Amino acid sequence: MEETAVERSLEPLIERIAPELIAVTGDLTHRGRRSQHEQAAAFLRGLGRPLLVIPGNHDLPYTFPARFRTPWAEFERQWETVEPVFRSDDLLVVGLNSVRPWRHQSGGIRSSQVAHAAELLRNAPDGALRVVALHHHLIGAPWRSRKKPVADRSKVLAGLVDAGAELILAGHIHQAAVSERHEFEVERNGLRGVTVSVAPGLGQPRPNRRGEARGLHVYEATAESLLVQTYVWREDDWGLTAVRRFPRGREPLRAEPG
Repeated sequence: MEETAVERSLEPLIERIAPELIAVTGDLTHRGRRSQHEQAAAFLRGLGRPLLVIPGNHDLPYTFPARFRTPWAEFERQWETVEPVFRSDDLLVVGLNSVRPWRHQSGGIRSSQVAHAAELLRNAPDGALRVVALHHHLIGAPWRSRKKPVADRSKVLAGLVDAGAELILAGHIHQAAVSERHEFEVERNGLRGVTVSVAPGLGQPRPNRRGEARGLHVYEATAESLLVQTYVWREDDWGLTAVRRFPRGREPLRAEPG
């Protein structure tokens, strides 16, 4: 596949932002072929930053019987594991594999995966941003999409919140969406903030998706808040199209002075 202007321009953007970690929430390939996995891995490693990569439903083999017998062989050939973990003094990211070979679109998260995430998140350094990344989304797309969210998503969300996640990342729908859990889930006990995010698609939009944006989110944490910046490709360069700030603690953000 020929490199496009988006790929060529991503490296300077990454260099300017200088992220501690690049999280990739799946669908690196279209049909899960070895050549596609190799191309995606070479491109991502060429960005020169630490990577946390989890599989999407398109990263499974498209043909049988490999889809069921060796579903992760090509992915693990490049990335070693389908559930990676990144640790630093300021950040802990737990990758969870929500893809199920017997489901074409919808995925799932088992209770054992949530328990594993909880154990890891409990051991995060004090003040570190605690993140969980999976492929299937927990909040809806901003416009209509037939792509199904993770199965039992209310239960999964509750489990990840109870596990200690402050930021939950996903992909799958190729549309940007960001929300704080209190915007859609009522609570009365002063529970801390949890931001739920879906990455916009970076790959080439499919022909029947008119106007589908290509972009990425940038996350920056302070002790009190989480800043989310959305960059979208604008024909020949990246444009900062949205800046949103969410609380990390139990209190809402302070109102801006009038």
